[in-house]
Amino acid sequence: MQKTIAVLAGDGIGPEVMSQAIRVLNTIADKFNHHFTLIEGAIGGAAFDKYNQHFPQETKQICEQSDAILFGSVGGPVKDAHLPKWQNCEKNSLLSLRKTLNLNANLRPAQIYPALQELSPLKSTLTAQGVDILIVRELIGDIYFGEHKQFLQNGIRHATDVAEYNEHQIASVAERSFQLARKRKQKITSVDKANVLDTSKLWREVVSEVAKKYPDVKCEHMLVDNCAMQLFINPGQFDVILTSNLFGDILSDAAAALPGSLGLMPSASLSESGLNLYEPSGGSAPDLTGQNIANPIAQILSVALMLRFSFDLYAEAERIETAIQKALNAGYRTRDIYSDGKKSVGTTEMTDAILQYC
Repeated sequence: MQKTIAVLAGDGIGPEVMSQAIRVLNTIADKFNHHFTLIEGAIGGAAFDKYNQHFPQETKQICEQSDAILFGSVGGPVKDAHLPKWQNCEKNSLLSLRKTLNLNANLRPAQIYPALQELSPLKSTLTAQGVDILIVRELIGDIYFGEHKQFLQNGIRHATDVAEYNEHQIASVAERSFQLARKRKQKITSVDKANVLDTSKLWREVVSEVAKKYPDVKCEHMLVDNCAMQLFINPGQFDVILTSNLFGDILSDAAAALPGSLGLMPSASLSESGLNLYEPSGGSAPDLTGQNIANPIAQILSVALMLRFSFDLYAEAERIETAIQKALNAGYRTRDIYSDGKKSVGTTEMTDAILQYC
């Protein structure tokens, strides 16, 4: 197989973990006789230094001419957020990329690894066993893309943020979710706030209509506040969680606590055109930059998601995922997942350990 991949490493630890993920990708390519052409593009603060903008036209063209996109992270130190280089960096780069490429479905897996069960807030309880959740978040609608404004009225400051959905946006991500659920445990939990919000009422109506096309998949509806509680009381009840942009943002970050570290959390952003983006769920972590201590696993797992969802290379994806589990079982740990008695290693050394098993 020959494919072209846009590599947008970005800022902070992005280039460090991306270089390790590329090592794994190249190893898999050699073992399975594939050829991947990698084209680097600038994004975020790194792009601002060169182009004076966070998402330059050159990077957009690189993405559009590729078969998939590997993304690192964007953003700088909080104390510098007011500087032009970092101001609205994520909005101007990542959100613009999602909108431009119509990346409408965000997949966030949350799995508790047996070797790391003590790091989960659930510890070794029965509720922690077998947790394997896939959160599907609608990505280009809702309150993030509505009108935002602040205004003064009768001497009092006001602010409004408009949340809006149409039935086609909801149906598209719902179809994707049911198709994914068919390949898992055939269960979907659609999360909304239909007891209060009109957008959620439409969400529930449309999801219920789509569900009729998939009689083999069990579909249930759950209010978002209950879902947030259930994620920690009984996460094993969930298979695929389908939800809106705002609720998905919050719930997926909450679910990230289950494995014990954001450094273990990959994500995929899928489009109807088939041009998809893959990235770790954590941020640019500028305080960790250049120290060889960042966890590369989320970025490496993002490579596995790319092989599975963009290229249908299931055996190759499973090889990477199994190698990571074997490295963790062997006791290798970066700082964020370290516990007494384990082998404390850096970014490069963790990748070395994973490559032993690829």
